[in-house]
Parts: sequence; structure tokens; C-alpha cells
Amino acid sequence: MSNPLLEQHTLPPFSRIEPAHVEPAIRQLIERNKQRIDELLASAADYNWDNLLQPIEELEDELSRAWSPVSHLNSVLNSDEMREAYNACLPLLSDYGTWTGQHSGLCAAYQQIADSADFDNLEPGKRKSIEHALRDFRLAGVDLPADKKKRYGDLRQRLSKLGSTFGENVLDATNAWHKQVTRAELNGLPDTALASAQHAAVQAGQEGYRINLEFPSLSPVLNYCDNRALREEVYTANCTRASEQGPHAGQWDNSGLIVEILELRTELAKLLGFNNYAELSLATKMAQSTESVVDFLQQLAEQSLPQAEAEFRELDDFARARGELTQLEAWDISYYSEKLRQERYQVSQEDIRPFLPADKALLGLFEVVRRLYGVEVREVASFDSYHPSVKLFELLRGDDVVARFYLDLYARAHKRGGAWMDNCRVRRQSSEGLQIPVAYLVCNFTPPVDDKPALLTHTELTTLFHEFGHGLHHMLTRQTVAAVSGINGVAWDAVELPSQFLENWCWEREALAFISGHWETGEPLPKDLLDKLLAARNFQSGMMMVRQLEFSLFDFRLHREWGSGSFDSVQGLLDEVRQLVGVITPPPFNRFQNAFTHIFAGGYAAGYYSYKWAEVLSADAFSRFEEEGIFNAATGADFRKEVLEVGGSREPMEVFVAFRGRAPSIKPLLRHCGIAG
Repeated sequence: MSNPLLEQHTLPPFSRIEPAHVEPAIRQLIERNKQRIDELLASAADYNWDNLLQPIEELEDELSRAWSPVSHLNSVLNSDEMREAYNACLPLLSDYGTWTGQHSGLCAAYQQIADSADFDNLEPGKRKSIEHALRDFRLAGVDLPADKKKRYGDLRQRLSKLGSTFGENVLDATNAWHKQVTRAELNGLPDTALASAQHAAVQAGQEGYRINLEFPSLSPVLNYCDNRALREEVYTANCTRASEQGPHAGQWDNSGLIVEILELRTELAKLLGFNNYAELSLATKMAQSTESVVDFLQQLAEQSLPQAEAEFRELDDFARARGELTQLEAWDISYYSEKLRQERYQVSQEDIRPFLPADKALLGLFEVVRRLYGVEVREVASFDSYHPSVKLFELLRGDDVVARFYLDLYARAHKRGGAWMDNCRVRRQSSEGLQIPVAYLVCNFTPPVDDKPALLTHTELTTLFHEFGHGLHHMLTRQTVAAVSGINGVAWDAVELPSQFLENWCWEREALAFISGHWETGEPLPKDLLDKLLAARNFQSGMMMVRQLEFSLFDFRLHREWGSGSFDSVQGLLDEVRQLVGVITPPPFNRFQNAFTHIFAGGYAAGYYSYKWAEVLSADAFSRFEEEGIFNAATGADFRKEVLEVGGSREPMEVFVAFRGRAPSIKPLLRHCGIAG
């Protein structure tokens, strides 16, 4: 049987990939790589880039090109068969990572190259990739005794499995809950949400309307539904996913996994000589110490909390004054916040939606990118896809195709929630020429219904720009060494800079004039509506700030203090953090942590603070555009050259200073958020 994962393809052959192909291909490539690496080490005494590192990069890239579409399909088209195949490979990949990371001969070869007279003559990207590799050898336990090396490998393999299981539990718990309701029960929902709920019922072969826990269904119920009992039911189902509480109590419970993950991460950190997992996490990040991270978060909290508390008191007074309730509960927050927003600013997300059809918003995004960076975007008409709604585009500089990206915008069953960018192909110089980068850009927006196009809220528009910012970081790199190409090698707490940076254009009049266009008339967002949108930009910005700080402090302290006795349980720490920086007290059954995939099934463990850390950088970077013109071509060219093109070849502070001319300031972030600094 031919295996498409073992063939050479410019783009993944999605239609030919079957679950049965996965494990044999990955196993074969790993064994081939291990054998070839040992052969390369044995074939020379004096190592250099050409006789060792370039061939190894080629081997690693072939494995990556096989695994990338498998990992992607597991996220966007999940099935029992693909999940089983994916999970079967996790221990193989974990063992391979441990094998390479602890290979003392390979580490010695890298060190020999770093110590050689030719090292300083290598291009910066190659030098940086070698420096990172030597750091990563140490972080993989290359110097540990044999028994501890084995324990390291066991820990990595188990943590890989636990993270995957955690994410699967959240996905299964999300998919499991749905409810058939009547039109009357959904009173207050906008027409777009009603149409989607009705369409979902038809697809399920039901009468009436069907709601679920996917964001395009969940959000309208919590924001607009007048039926308080239904809001409570939906809120409860959502905040108890994968826990011992709620409608599926115990069925996909992540509680035990959280404890085991934290225990094993702590053991792993101590095995490598760190006091805790937070210290280990920072070994590859921009922040210098755990104290600096906590101080940063607490500084933001001190400046934001008074405003957040005032905003919450205002919301509570507003809700009570309407005479509809005596106690503001968690399932009332979004609903009354939306009522207050509409009363104060006479604008809602639904008012904006008709002016943001997805296709028009995309064209506007592409025009922003053209003006800033001088690149064009062109859709590819025919390609091998995995779902009818997925599109493929090319990025062009002049007549040259410099990158490609898949765009998967809409929510559907068996697709992981949230939004993300991932690597399909990395830009690198191969033996056959330049391999151009390819990205996956994934969102979960409300899909089109019947003859009406998909219409975005302004929040969804900023999500689209955010993920495309990540994509540009990956696609506009000029690096040719895989380890520092695109987002590779970029410190995790700086990787959000280009994504949060691009969001700013969603708030600019000049940009919204061509980003927006009514789905029926083509009319851009009217001035009065735009004025209201801009006026409402910082509505409850203090509450939103402390919410993110709550997540960040919980994550960081959890990984810094686990096992220290400073808190008695995961829930106990979360409650303590909420007392310190939160303004909303969730009900006792809330199990937010059980679906916190960012830190338990993603790459943000002891790193969720990165969103705020990088937001300081992005707000300050954008302030230069505010000074020089938001479409100033020279400023855009500088950002492309000094930030996007360098990938991970330079330290992030050097990157920022090269663009901004100074160290970052927190003031632009506070100003953008309407918080007194």
C-alpha cells in the first residue's frame, strides 16, 4: 500500500491520508532519522553545517511534513480512528525527542561547531539555531546520569499523553451537550443566531432550534437571551465541562489529569535542576525571572483593579435598577453588560455584523497587509482540501509566491474550539532549493446559513486579524534555517507581538472604511455607527484586564508554587487569585480550570502571562504607527524587516529596540485600554 505521508508533496495530500497511514509512516521516518543521524556522526571527525546540521534539518523537515497534516486533521476533523492513530504516535515522537535531546554525541558535535573558528563566520540564523540547540540539549537532560535520563523520557512521554487526553476530554464534553429549544425560549437572540440555531436543528433532524457549546451558539445565548433559566443552564454546562460537576459530571473529568500533570511537570523541572516548572518554562522565554513575571502582573493588577471594581459596581447597579433580579449571577454578567453597552453607546456587536461579511472582511485584511508590507494575496482555485469550506491562498511579492496559507474559518462538530495558527511548511533552504512557508489559519466563526453570507462581529474581526498576524510572522520570515524561521525559536512571551499588533487596524477609521461593507448594499460602516463602536472600545476594559490577569496569575503561581504548601488545591489557588485580582465571584460549581486547554493541552504552561507581556510590546510598537501614520509604508517596511523577517534569529528585546528605537513602555497599553497609568 502506498503511503502519502512518505511521499514528497508541496502541500499535504489531505484527500488521500487515512488513519491507517499514520503510525507506519511516523514510525518509519523516526527509525530512518535515528539511523541516519548516527551515520552522519560516524562519517566525520570535524563537523560543520554542511556535513551534519544541514542533513539533520532535512531529516527533521521530512518528519514534520508528515506529522503536520496528521496533527492538523486531528484538530479540525476529529474522528475516533484519526484520534487513535494520532495518539499512537505521541509516545513515538516523545521518545524520539528524548533520544535526540539526550544524544551526547550529537550534543558534542554541536558544541564542536560552536567552538570552531568558523562559527563566527556563519550567518546569524545558523549561529542562533546552534545556540538554541545547545540550550535545548541541557533542557533535555543530556548531562544527566542514565537512570535520570530514562526518568526524563518517561515523564515527557506521559505528559504528552496526558495533554492529549485533556484536550480530547474538553472536545468530547463540548460536543456532548446540546439542547432542543423553542423560538420563545430564545427570545432576545439576534436573527443571525436564531437562523444558525434553526439550521442546526434541521441538520440534526429536529424541529425548532438547537443550541450547543460551540462559541457561535454559546455566546449569543449568554449575551442576548432573555430567558434567565436557559442562560444559567448553558453557563453551567459550559463552565463544568470535563469535570465532576454539571450535566455530564464525571464523564470526561480532567480533575485527576490536572494533578498528575502538575506533579510530573514539577518532577521534570527538579530533575533538570530548577526549583519549579515556572523556572523551567522561563529558560526559553524573554522574562528574566519568575519574580519579574509576578511583579509585572501585579503592577498591571494594581493599575487596573480600581477601574474594574468601579465597572462591576456600575453593572450591578444597572442590573438591579431594572428590577429583574436581586442578585447578579455569573450567567447574568454578559447579558446585562450587553444591555448596559447598548444603553450607553447605542451599539452592539449585532449592529456591526451586517457590515462585516466574511469575504469583504478578508479583502479588507488583505488590503491592510498590502499597504503595510507590500504583499498581495491571491486565492488558489483548486487544491486538495479536507473540508468544503476551507480555502487556500498565496502570498505574493511582485510576481513571486513567497508563502501559502489554508483558511478554515467556521465552527463545526468535531473541530477543536478557539482560533490558532499552525505550521504546515517552514521556510528553509533545502538541497532542492528554497521551501516556502505554508500556514494553517483556523477560527470558529458562525458559518453562512442558506443564502446569507457569514457575517462577523467586530470581536471576530479582531480574532481574524490576530491569527493572520501570527500567520504573517510565519510567512514573511526571510530566514532559511528551520530552527529560527518564522515563529520557530521566538521566545514564547514575545510570539504574540505580531498577532496583537495587527488587531489595531480593526479600530482605525481609515482601515474600517474598506474592511467593512454591508452584505447587501456594499455600504461601508456608517460614521455614526463607527463613532459608537470606537466610543465603546474600552467598555469594561478594566474588567477584561483583570480577567486575563486572573488567568495569568493562576497559571504562573500554579506552576511556581505547586507542592510548596502555599495553597491546598488547584481550586483553592484559583479562588485565592480571584480574591486578589478578580471582581466576579463564580459559583462554587464553576470548573474553569478543567477546560483550560491553553496550559494543560497547549503550549502556555507557566506562560499564559505572555498575552499581556506581548501586548505591552504590541501596543508600544503600534504607537510608532500612530505617530508616523497607520499606513506609512516606510514604517510598515521597518516592522516587516526588524520584526517579521528576523524570526527567531535575534533576541526579542533586540528585535523590539531595533524597530522602536528604545525599550518598551507600559503606557501605550494602558492608554489603549483606557486605564489610567
